[in-house]
Amino acid sequence: MRPEGRSGHDRGMAKAMTQTKTKTDTLITVLVVDDHAVVRSGLKLLLNGEDEIEVVGEAGSADEAILRAKLLQPDVVLLDVVMPGKNGIVTAAELRQLLPQTKVLMLSMQDDPTYVHEAFGAGASGYVLKEAADTELVAAVREVARGGRYVHPELGARLAAAEAQARSEADSDPLSEREREVLRLLALGHTNQEIAKMLYISVRTAETHRAHIMQKLRLSTRAELVRYALDHGLLADAA
Repeated sequence: MRPEGRSGHDRGMAKAMTQTKTKTDTLITVLVVDDHAVVRSGLKLLLNGEDEIEVVGEAGSADEAILRAKLLQPDVVLLDVVMPGKNGIVTAAELRQLLPQTKVLMLSMQDDPTYVHEAFGAGASGYVLKEAADTELVAAVREVARGGRYVHPELGARLAAAEAQARSEADSDPLSEREREVLRLLALGHTNQEIAKMLYISVRTAETHRAHIMQKLRLSTRAELVRYALDHGLLADAA
């Protein structure tokens, strides 16, 4: 097997891409990645119907997507989120590292804001649902190709709401579960060494937790820690 070799199909596509680009600088080249051939065919038919968009290659798996993208260096990779083996979010991160000039547009049936957040965290520039209208998908490709970001308005609103809720929860209780546990033990008078032994962590980790707690709560003394723990019911179960 010659993974770096270029198939006749890809060579023809790359040649056509080069020839077309001599005619216009506004052409958007796209690599379509989905594990279902019928989906890839439909996407190619839709996108190639646009004058300024050309599908220059396709892939049915994450590994194949990486190889095709390195060979063709498209403007946009239209990438399915859920695929056998390596998923699209992991693949998006790899593509962005290998080809920072290539934009990644996620295509998914998953409308959970968590997936959207993870996709953008991996470096994707857009997230569009498979059930979206043809015009929306085309608009999304154009938007990410020119350096913008795209997410379906409803998904965007749900993502913003989820982030707002997370910020609100963080503001009301900025400590993690582990930090609350460490705080409780500190308030009960335990040393860092004792806490490390009780929680099966290193002394350095216990010290780090204590420093983070003091910083987050803007406290400076053990007495203040005890008062905070009392006020928030952390010592209610103490013997």
